[in-house]
Amino acid sequence: MSSPQSISASNGAVHHKILIIGGGSAGISVAARLRRAGQDDVSVIEPSANHYYQPAWTLVGGGAYSAEATVRPTNRVIPNGVRWIRDRVTTIDAERQRVTTESSGEIGYEFLVAAPGIQLDWDRIPGLREALETPYASSNYEFALTTKTWQCLQRIQGGTALFTCPQMPIKCAGAPQKIMYMACDYFRQRDLLDKTQVIFGTATPSMFAVPEYSAILNKVVHRYGIDARFNHNLVRVDADRRDATFEVPDGEGTREVSVHYDFLHAVPPQSAPDFIKSSPLAGAGGWIDVDQHTLRHTKYPNVFALGDATTTPNTKTGAAVRSQAPVAVENLLAEMSGRNSNARYDGYGACPLVTSYRSVLLAEFDYTKKPTPSIPLINTMKERYDMWLLKKYGLPWFYWNLMLKGRA
Repeated sequence: MSSPQSISASNGAVHHKILIIGGGSAGISVAARLRRAGQDDVSVIEPSANHYYQPAWTLVGGGAYSAEATVRPTNRVIPNGVRWIRDRVTTIDAERQRVTTESSGEIGYEFLVAAPGIQLDWDRIPGLREALETPYASSNYEFALTTKTWQCLQRIQGGTALFTCPQMPIKCAGAPQKIMYMACDYFRQRDLLDKTQVIFGTATPSMFAVPEYSAILNKVVHRYGIDARFNHNLVRVDADRRDATFEVPDGEGTREVSVHYDFLHAVPPQSAPDFIKSSPLAGAGGWIDVDQHTLRHTKYPNVFALGDATTTPNTKTGAAVRSQAPVAVENLLAEMSGRNSNARYDGYGACPLVTSYRSVLLAEFDYTKKPTPSIPLINTMKERYDMWLLKKYGLPWFYWNLMLKGRA
């Protein structure tokens, strides 16, 4: 196999059998599986020079993991024999089977795999960007801010620590509360928990969408004395006054409630990328409209999509991508060869919910929103130290060495 290469294409001069939009976990996993299946004309469009293992960013924010260990150059994760087009997609013409990029012009395809990831809409909350530039606010949803989160936590001597969660869907719906639990455990270790009011302002109606896991997390919230405020949607931040304003239901309408903070960990609202929203691939809410089981586009049979930007009603996590990738590849290969396929995605997702520096609740579930534990012989319906070890050591190794290489 040849080495991965970054290419530039002139207008209309390039055509690929399989074109993948996105070089995140979904795009790279699919590319690796296609190469292992013998496909020799696969290209990935990805603008970023770096590839990130984002599930560890919570641990970085809690001071339990190195930020540098979560990043590798993109050219090191592109599978051998796959072409890397380092560019950004601006439009998709599904009828002509072409995409347009910022600097490489038009690129044609026979089959398209859309895995562009999710868009962080920071500017939908006025004042949030300004707040993040102060010493009193951070967010683990931005790589450059993960180490700042840890710096902020180390400075806290009491006061109000506010953690927010926007309306769904977002990537890793458990992440907004994971860092909160780590912060509480850190405060406890330093005898600061009783001096710190920890507030969770979340737009969701409960701690978790799966009732069985939500009941367990309610006990964690009680253990730390967290003030959980449900149906609180962050709409504005005043960085100078350190005030966060939430919109909450009030009868048939809404009202605003402000919370003063000494530290704010904010999670931005999220959506499909703008170029997806304006494309013919978009369905409800601007997400890529696919069959939730086959991951084939509902209108274009030569288009498949997976990862965070689709209409599939699963949790948007790396574990979901791990389950989606073999299904998408098998169904794509079947479409290419004109045969039938029985490969189906059942909505599996997993969220290792960090609840302290020694415990993780491994939440696993599918489209039915019922727990679907997959590890034999042990009870994962409780907080466990071995799941902490899995989160910190096992899953990163699995990601870099197996998942991204199409081996698992």
